[in-house]
Amino acid sequence: MPEIEYFYSAHSAFAFLGSAELMAIAKRQGRRIRHKPMDLHRVMAARGSTGFGQRDADYIRYHFRREIWRWAEFRGVEIMNARPTHHSNDFLLANRMLVASGEEGGDTDSLAHAFLVGHWRDDADLADRATLKALAAKAGADGEALLSDAERKSVHAAHDANTEEAIALKMFGSPTYVVDGDLFYGQDHLEMLERACQKPFGPSPD
Repeated sequence: MPEIEYFYSAHSAFAFLGSAELMAIAKRQGRRIRHKPMDLHRVMAARGSTGFGQRDADYIRYHFRREIWRWAEFRGVEIMNARPTHHSNDFLLANRMLVASGEEGGDTDSLAHAFLVGHWRDDADLADRATLKALAAKAGADGEALLSDAERKSVHAAHDANTEEAIALKMFGSPTYVVDGDLFYGQDHLEMLERACQKPFGPSPD
């Protein structure tokens, strides 16, 4: 089955906004989503991006408030009216649970969606093991097993490999989708991504 490669982090606002639509596109186009959770901090640092706390207040107000709120309305998704309380907490355990799910042939689509919805709609702490276990159960997964499997060396290595691949491909952030070698950065490009599943875009003049 042809794939959509999906580079993202488990706590990403814009991955959340596009999550349901991505899965709908994959179903309509007969494509499998290949999940590639990555260390977003490392990817952004490699591109020279400043951390959230160092960004201009007007930029934060526009990009992380107005844009999120408009896209939530446009996509028809329910979102809390604030930045999640635990958004600055470490998201790497959640990422590695997603990697472990993929290695074991689990329903990673549902698990990723549960993490994103839990964080952005229900204010879930994705660094809390009990919370992750409960969210996994909602997605029909064995959270205790995934928490254990997330500590495997092979899972750590796969997560690092995803991150290094994202850096090598010069990605800007989360989410980034790849269809037949063509990169689409941001959930605002999902409509273009669906078109690419049907008919590739022509090459750029350069």
